[in-house]
Amino acid sequence: MGELVLSNRASAATHSEANDEVTQYLTFAVSDERLAMSIDAVKEIIETPSVTRVPMTPDYIRGVINLRGSVVPVIDLGARLGRGPIVLTKRSCIVLVEVRVGDEAHVLGMLVDEVKNILEIARDDIKPPPEFGSEIRTDFIEAMGRVDDVFVIILSVDHVLSLQELAALRRISQDSASGGVDGES
Repeated sequence: MGELVLSNRASAATHSEANDEVTQYLTFAVSDERLAMSIDAVKEIIETPSVTRVPMTPDYIRGVINLRGSVVPVIDLGARLGRGPIVLTKRSCIVLVEVRVGDEAHVLGMLVDEVKNILEIARDDIKPPPEFGSEIRTDFIEAMGRVDDVFVIILSVDHVLSLQELAALRRISQDSASGGVDGES
């Protein structure tokens, strides 16, 4: 996995104005499409370990991993977004994110083709999601980030995984933990 590069795309004029806020986004590739998510949701990026498949789960749930003794569900982001399952390569990795449901925090992994870099995007360059024209479900899109003259789709982590799906993931984690996950497929 390559080194993350901080890429400052905000203009000098944007930095000179005290009222403009800049937010950092992690960018990554899924099926040759460049996507992003708020860096605030990202806990860690890891190389793809052995994933234990869990029977009778949706196609986009790749399985679970053993992360320092904890069972963490892994979502295949390609399959979740309707792009087909991700084919593992040397650049594939898992982005560990924290999603909050009420007072509880849940850590889960999102399998992506490749992590690209971290972008800083000024608030003025964040636009609402399109109501049409994207192959990704519109409720999965938090916003569109303008970087130079190109837009990057910023995913809504909370919507990519609905509350019902998080409950199902918790049951998977608990069932797997009680049966023991040793990292073997």
